[in-house]
Amino acid sequence: MSEAATAVPPAPQARAPARERTAQNRVAELKVSGHLMTLDAGVFCVFQVPGSPAANDRSGLPGVRISLPPGAAGRPEAISISTFRDDGWMNGRDAAALVRVAEGPAQVLVTVYQAPSAPPETAPRLQVMRLGADAGGVPQGSAAPGQQAADAMALADADIMVHVQRNGDMPGKIGEWTGVRGSRQWIEGFSLTPRDGISAADVEYQAVLGRGWLSPWIEGSKFCGSRGMALPLLGLKVRLKGSVAKTHECSYSATFVDGSSVGPVPGGETCEAETLAALEAFQVVIRRRGGASRAPRTPRGRAVEPAKPAPEPELALTKPAARRRSR
Repeated sequence: MSEAATAVPPAPQARAPARERTAQNRVAELKVSGHLMTLDAGVFCVFQVPGSPAANDRSGLPGVRISLPPGAAGRPEAISISTFRDDGWMNGRDAAALVRVAEGPAQVLVTVYQAPSAPPETAPRLQVMRLGADAGGVPQGSAAPGQQAADAMALADADIMVHVQRNGDMPGKIGEWTGVRGSRQWIEGFSLTPRDGISAADVEYQAVLGRGWLSPWIEGSKFCGSRGMALPLLGLKVRLKGSVAKTHECSYSATFVDGSSVGPVPGGETCEAETLAALEAFQVVIRRRGGASRAPRTPRGRAVEPAKPAPEPELALTKPAARRRSR
């Protein structure tokens, strides 16, 4: 009888610990670290430094989130946060967030999530850069010193300078297209330096950073955007100021990496694609009110007068001959 008793299956209560252990294994405790970052007024980009550990394809870790902190430090009226991913996560492919501080100083909360067994050195390395500052400079490369000097002179004499993805700084002129249309390579930053009677203080511009996101107004000749951070601009906005705004007007057109084009757009309005695709190339035209657009300059800086159209031949108007009445 005792032997038969030992063959009886265990009571259901004996399996409960196994189920509990299974339930416990469904919850994994991650490594989480949080940091409060204080920012002054302005627009900032928070991004992962190139070479940071890539996120796991399955878990997405390590991951970073930037949010408002709890309590009095969280000021939604003063801080706006935008990420390139709709779900707000930053990973190795879209590892950037834009933080706009309308009134500083203000704080944001940076939280890093890692797998339970991840060593400390695999944590993402973050960097903060203020956008809109005058970055200046000439792209560095393997060109000979003479070529670098020529490139520097071309940029210094340019009306427009754009920083193009993988191509560096490129010069352009008012009235002409700047950037490479159809290249599918986006513009990361630009500056405008009008000439021929229009000073840098007479123009200012903004870059479109996201939906409803614009950089601060940047005065002429100063750089707007970033370099080497793989952060595309999504459009632009230009306007004239002071007495020049009364005598001149500007308009601009743009193409985008998705093949769309917009413009011409009158000065003071935003030029962006409906899809918010990255900016690929643009053309800024400045003309006197009621007059022609500004003439392009020769390499020596003298304006080229547009060719005058040949006068049309005058047509002699004669009285039509009276028709003879038939009898």
